[in-house]
Amino acid sequence: MLRFVDSLGNTWDVVVGRESWGAVVALFVPVKSGQPMRQALLGALSPDEGLRELSALSPEELEQLFARSTELNTESDGSI
Repeated sequence: MLRFVDSLGNTWDVVVGRESWGAVVALFVPVKSGQPMRQALLGALSPDEGLRELSALSPEELEQLFARSTELNTESDGSI
């Protein structure tokens, strides 16, 4: 897990996640409530590889990854 502070001063925990179809993503989890979770696709093929990819990012690269992240929709409409 990484800790990241965005340009607005919001603090995020950054972890590796995996989508149901296998894509590996970086999840930005807000430390304080009020912000939605965000995600960004990684180039990794496995969670372990994703963790190595995240760990190798410079602060500038992590900022770029956050900038291209999208809100994570955690609501479900119940459809299958």
